[in-house]
Amino acid sequence: MKRLILLITHALAVVIGFGLGVYFLPILTAAPAPDATTLEEMSRDASYSGEFIRDLAGSDFLHWGEGKVSISPDRIVHEGKLSPGPDYKLYLVPEFVEDEAGFEAIKSQSVVFGDVKSFSGFALPIPEGIDIEKYTTAVVWCEAFGEFITAVKYR
Repeated sequence: MKRLILLITHALAVVIGFGLGVYFLPILTAAPAPDATTLEEMSRDASYSGEFIRDLAGSDFLHWGEGKVSISPDRIVHEGKLSPGPDYKLYLVPEFVEDEAGFEAIKSQSVVFGDVKSFSGFALPIPEGIDIEKYTTAVVWCEAFGEFITAVKYR
């Protein structure tokens, strides 16, 4: 009986430790975000803008985003916060979605815009060959766990 209790408590400690590591590692290794003034200046010539909203159907207390998103001819800028997590990607999608099922249904029609490496704002240059006019929505997606984080309809 004593061995069983030791096995259970040690297994529980490993599971909790792994879970904390998955949560805290992205925070510890996150790239520094541009400062607020820089992000504000970068967003001034935006052609489109919108808001990441924290309370979308696919968001929860661990997977959310909030803040202003600006799309200009040469970059996408986010001024706000994202919940921390591993392997975030910014996708451009042809229609607004607000949960995993909606995104997975149109993922094949979407384009990976870039890697999101900071959780308190980012600026990503528009890659060559991507036409922002072909899409209406930007989605932050966690590739590692297939989790919807947030979305914004920009046009």
